[in-house]
Order: sequence, then structure tokens, then C-alpha cells
Amino acid sequence: MAKSSASVPLYLDREVPGLIVKFGDYPLHHGGVGAIRSLGRLGVPMYAITEDRYTPAAVSRHLRRAFVWPTTGTERTERLVEGLLGVGRRIGRPAVLVPTDEEAAVLIAEHQAELTGNFLFPRVAAGLPRRLASKQGLHELCVEHGVPSPAAAFPESYGEIEDFAAKARFPIVAKNREAFVRRARPAVHGTTRITTQEGLLRLARDWGERPGVILQEYLPREDAEDWIVHAYFDADSAPLAMFTGVKVRSWPPHAGMTANAYVVDNPELADLAARFIKQIGFSGVIDLDLRFDRRDGRYKLLDFNPRMGAQFRLFENESGIDVIRAMHLDLTGRAVPEGEQLAGRRYIVENIDLPALLAYRRSGYTTPHAPDRPSGTELAWLAADDLRPFFTMLARFVRPGAKHLYQLWRDGRGARVAPGHR
Repeated sequence: MAKSSASVPLYLDREVPGLIVKFGDYPLHHGGVGAIRSLGRLGVPMYAITEDRYTPAAVSRHLRRAFVWPTTGTERTERLVEGLLGVGRRIGRPAVLVPTDEEAAVLIAEHQAELTGNFLFPRVAAGLPRRLASKQGLHELCVEHGVPSPAAAFPESYGEIEDFAAKARFPIVAKNREAFVRRARPAVHGTTRITTQEGLLRLARDWGERPGVILQEYLPREDAEDWIVHAYFDADSAPLAMFTGVKVRSWPPHAGMTANAYVVDNPELADLAARFIKQIGFSGVIDLDLRFDRRDGRYKLLDFNPRMGAQFRLFENESGIDVIRAMHLDLTGRAVPEGEQLAGRRYIVENIDLPALLAYRRSGYTTPHAPDRPSGTELAWLAADDLRPFFTMLARFVRPGAKHLYQLWRDGRGARVAPGHR
């Protein structure tokens, strides 16, 4: 339940508020709560777009006001831009935008001209966040810049899937090609491990004329390690805050969001990320998922989230800087204090880590590099100075949440092995 371990005082511009921007129906989002607390504890006025008035974010004592605006993320772009501008007018002064999902990050990047003057945000090539959030776009950028990534194919028809299946080495992984678009009927639910040619062809019959999937090399977990990189890059694509860590558990197991992670120093990984960001010219907050493949000794980039990750509060340096604080300082013209990351810190998402722990124990999987004893623990929900989000999460999670947890587990189970081939 740590607040901040800053060894020096941080003086953020308290005249410039922050706005949590989210599109879609996912009220139990601990990342948004973390961002509200991170800036709110330092006196920054915080605002948030929420599904209703009783989400964990909406009841945080560090939030000045919740703007209730239920969205799906699939609305017309014009409506979303106008709605965001309307929120800005109600705040009454330029606010730093903190997107919590790809839809929001892409919208901000592609409509910078309309949003300038009403908000503060990192400037980036308009089409870059959409390309980075796309599995195909990210893979193409990795190939272009020599960044390792799993071998992948992007079939355009069932016939191309048949050709791929005839030559592929199984198991493979299937993912939605455009992961940042919430579709009513996605081709697959999350990361789908497919074990046989027959299993792939059976699934593909339901994918339609344009499959919209990426078929990717499977990196076996017994030969791999899951790493994460969070960072903030300035207008020149220079890192003002850079952090590396190990994902210990996720939910659904091995295929979902981080449930438990540790900070672990990894200069090689930090250098890889910094070089890639410089090459593509990105500015802003990033959340990267990489898998170290012990078979060839390379870190392979799996996902690039061009926005804050839900577990960003895992990372803080000895000056008290996390990626959201770094962004606010930089966008308001203030220096970002340097400092080493606090290695050994642990992050736990209370409502999903216990089932994840049980699942991982059954599988016998353990994560290399995780410290035996954490130097400190950051909980996603429970905070001594802000209890209401935790109890609101419990109230919303216990009944429908338990059903949702089971659904995630079931989808994750089905996602890792094609039906009929478990």
C-alpha cells in the first residue's frame, strides 16, 4: 500500500489538471485508479471519464470530478472527438490527457489539430499509434528496424490459411490482427494457442472471408521468460523515464493481463527499447510486452501499447518518478528528475492474482529472475489513503466479477488450445 518512495520532493504544476481518457466498458480498471492517485497525491487536480458514478476511479478521494460518458470505443470518430472537447470545456483549462486504452491513444494522435489548445499531450506522427497497436503494423516495423519478433503470417482468405496450415509447425498462436478495435464478434478471444492443423482449419471456418487474424510462431513458456518495459519518451524520442520488469503471473494464465510482477534491472532490454523508439520516432508513454526466447537468446517483441499500462505503478525511480509523473512534468515544461529504478518492487492485482497463483501452481511453472523477497509491494486497489476504490471494486466484482473471472479463465483456456484438441 505504498504511496511514493520519492527521496526528493516533486513539484508538479498544480495549475494543470490531468484527465483519464477511456473508451469502452471496463469499469474495473486499476491503471486509471493508479494514475489518479499518482498525480492526485502531488496536488494535481484529476478528472476522469467513467462508465458511471460508482466505478472505483469515480469514487477515489484524489479525483476532483468524474465525467460519466458510457462508450463502446466503436462510436463515430467525430462523436468521440466532440465529446472529448466537451469534457475539456467543462474542465475549463488545458489538461494533460492520460489515455488508458488503444482506442483513446489512437484518437488523440489522429486528431491532434482539433485537440490542441484544449489539452496537452505528446506530439507523435498521426498514424504511428494505430500502426503500433496493430499486430501486423508492429510486426512490419520490427522487420523494418531489425527488432526480433515471433515469425508471423497474415492470411487474407481461408485458402491462404489452408496453405499456411499445410506447411506450419504446430503449435501456433492466433491473435486478432487489429487488437485495439473492439469488435462485436472477434475472430479469437485473446491469445489462442492452436495445437494441430485440423484445429486451425476448424476455427478458421468461422473467421469469414477476411480472417483478420495473425498466425504467429509459438514461444513455449518452458523455454521463455515474460518481460515488460514501461517508459516515457520526450519530443525527441529520448527516454526521460525507463523501467524494466518481469511478469510473474497473468490472468488468464500465460495469456492475459499482469496479475503479479517484479521490477528487475535489465540494461540490455532497456537499450533495445530505447533504440527502437528512436528509430520509429515515438513520443509519449509506452507499455511493451517481450518474451525472452532462451532457445536463441533473443528478446522478441509481442505487444506495443502506445499508452500507459495498467500495471505502471509497479515502476518508480528513487526520485519518485513513474511514467505518468514524467509525462506531466515534461508536458508542463518542467525537468524530470533522474534516478535508478527501485529494483525488487512487486506489484499485485488483488482480484486476479489469487486465481492466477493457483493456476500457475497447478502447471508447475515458475518465473526466473523474480526476487525471493520484494523490496516493497504496490497493490493495485488497496491504499491506506484511498480506500473507497478497493471496496467499490469488491462490490462490483464479487458477484458479476466472479462470473467474469470464470469467463476470462474459460476463454483463456479455450484460447490456449483449439477446441477439440486440449
